[in-house]
Amino acid sequence: MMKRLIILSDLWGEKKATWLTNYTDALKSDFEIVFYDSCELAEVDTTVYKEENLHKQFVKGGIEKAVSKLCKAEKQNDTIILAFSIGGTIAWNYAMKSNKKLFMYCISSTRLRYESRKPLGNIFLYFSENDKFVPKDNWFQKMNLPMKKVKGNHDIYVDKNFASFVCKEIINKKDFN
Repeated sequence: MMKRLIILSDLWGEKKATWLTNYTDALKSDFEIVFYDSCELAEVDTTVYKEENLHKQFVKGGIEKAVSKLCKAEKQNDTIILAFSIGGTIAWNYAMKSNKKLFMYCISSTRLRYESRKPLGNIFLYFSENDKFVPKDNWFQKMNLPMKKVKGNHDIYVDKNFASFVCKEIINKKDFN
């Protein structure tokens, strides 16, 4: 039986996620993939499809709605999560609320800088060196978490080479103990 891999989109949701195939194509032979559109989970109104509008809705209750829905939908304990940007914040809070020990890969999840506790499990963080909202070094020390900085901007995850790099790391660790 294949391990389950949950993918949580960034704040744009599935509508702007053509790049996602770089991950799903590379991972589908090793994992049972379940995709969640973060906008749908958070009940974000995408009528005004602008970053500021979407972001405001996530921050003003959307993240909590998404976490609650994820807790109801996901009952398995041995899940791996691959989350992008706001999806990483949703994954983090889901892990905290469900108290599950998960393996999480969070990419460009800059809102994590506001978190003061970390969930159980193994957490792998990736940030762009040019993203001005990356948590400060003391946050990583306090959380006792390593992270990898890569060249690029906040949306580094749309880059095919970066996707290949992350997928190889996930596949190489798929037999988690």
